[in-house]
Amino acid sequence: MDNTNWTSVSHFVLLGISTHQEEQVPLFLLFLFMYTVNVSGNFAIIILIISIPRLQTPMYIFLGNLALADICFTSTTVPKMLQNIFSPTKTISYMGCLAQTYFFICFAAMENFLLAVMAYDRYIAICHPFRYPMILTRMLCSQMVATCHILSHLHALLHTLLMGRLIFCADNRIPHFFCDLYPLMKISCSSTQLNTLMIHTEGVMVISGALAFIIASYACISWAALQSPSAKGKWRAFSTCSSHLTVVAIFYGTLSWVYFRPLASYSVATGRNLTVMYTVVTPMLNPFIYSLRNGDVKGAFRKLMRRIWTSLFR
Repeated sequence: MDNTNWTSVSHFVLLGISTHQEEQVPLFLLFLFMYTVNVSGNFAIIILIISIPRLQTPMYIFLGNLALADICFTSTTVPKMLQNIFSPTKTISYMGCLAQTYFFICFAAMENFLLAVMAYDRYIAICHPFRYPMILTRMLCSQMVATCHILSHLHALLHTLLMGRLIFCADNRIPHFFCDLYPLMKISCSSTQLNTLMIHTEGVMVISGALAFIIASYACISWAALQSPSAKGKWRAFSTCSSHLTVVAIFYGTLSWVYFRPLASYSVATGRNLTVMYTVVTPMLNPFIYSLRNGDVKGAFRKLMRRIWTSLFR
């Protein structure tokens, strides 16, 4: 088949999570609730970090960027899904589909890189505490965040351009709630070998490289913590890292299961359910995971509430 850069479809139909009519209202309410919690929780984290000078340190600068990435990540897919639940057509334009794919990949990659940067921050804080301010300067933090953004956009651009070269013929129905890579490749009537190859090479390197960096960082942290003579020092080190490790386990576990397998063995139903985990559930849980186990964030939140209360009833 001719592989020129054209497509015979002008739009796609996003079938969503469920086609059963009786499930539409519960699904709408559930995802609306999770999206509201996600946006408000992550936005609260950003406001806290901006408002409280004590939180304007490298650790919380990275956390603020992660919260922003989580808001953008979920906003790429959920609003369109909520709109389509009650839409009779459930359509998305061809260019809109590619744009959704681009931003979805971009913010997923950004979360991936930011989690690696946050692991490095914890490594320096625990293994080299006295040199922490000299190593992680404001300039270095800005450079690391900028690098995360640049690499994320380049990664997304590569896979979106490869998706744009695919040809779609008669079937334009996507059994998913957004334009994900594998569901799109499943309905393409042209060869997807190059796309699959790039997912399993460049994609694996991006994800596994960041994950290997995180594992190495925590191996060093664990070794340093075990060398501590006091049980309190060991507990503090592991407690500081537990929230980050929880997010890492959920994010990489579901991401790896969905994408790093042959296209022929990809199950749309299973992939769709697992995708909900890292696109909606994990970003919603992140503010709670990072705040409930973090005394600084809880203290800053109480301080901000007292400030708001005082200004309202002065």
